Amino acid sequence: MSMLTPPGMGGKYRITGDVYPRMRRPHRRRRIVLASAAAVVVLGAAGWGTLQLVDVFSGGEGTKTTAGKQTDCKPAPKATTAPAAAFPKPAQITVNVYNATPRSGLAKTTADELKKRGFKIGKVGNAPVAYDKKVPGTGLLLGATTAVKGALPVLGTQLAGTTSKADTRATADVDLIIGTAFKTLAPKATADAALVALTKPAPVPTGKC
Repeated sequence: MSMLTPPGMGGKYRITGDVYPRMRRPHRRRRIVLASAAAVVVLGAAGWGTLQLVDVFSGGEGTKTTAGKQTDCKPAPKATTAPAAAFPKPAQITVNVYNATPRSGLAKTTADELKKRGFKIGKVGNAPVAYDKKVPGTGLLLGATTAVKGALPVLGTQLAGTTSKADTRATADVDLIIGTAFKTLAPKATADAALVALTKPAPVPTGKC
C-alpha cells in the first residue's frame, strides 16, 4: 500500500496527480428530511381544507370573533312611557246614581261614598223604567260619546264588572245605574290603585340587547 493511499481504501484508490476522491455521506438522512417536510406540507393543506369546509357549512360564522359578536349587540334603549290619555279627575265628574235593584237605599249610600272619594254627585234615585231591574251586572255606566274614553273609565275604577255605554245626551254628567249583582263599591285602596294605573301607565321597554 502506498503512503498516499487513504486509510480504509484497501489500496483500491490511488492518488495520482492533485485530484482526491470525495467522501460522500450516506443519502438516508436527506431522504428523512425530505419525507418530513412533505408530511408537514400535506398536513397543513389538509387542515386548511378542513377550515374552509367548516366555514362553508357554518355560513362563515367560524371566522367571527367574540369581539365581533359583541359589536353586534347594542345597549338596550331606555324604557319609554306611553303618553297618558287626558282623563278627567274625579272632582271634574258629575255622577247621577240610580238604583235598578229591588233593594232600597243603594243609590244614596253609593252616592255618599262616591262623594267621599272626590266625585260630584248629581241626581240620586230609582232607575228609569227602561233600566229598572234590567241591569244584570254590578252596574251600567252611561254618558255622552266623549265620556266613553274619559269620565266613564274613571268612574269604572270604583267598582268592577260594569258595562259602559254611550247615549245621545249633550251634557257632561254621567250615570251609574246600580245592577242586581252590585254589593258595594271597590275598597278605596283598590280603586285608587286602579285610577293610578289608568292615568299613569307603566313604562314599556322598547328593546333589549
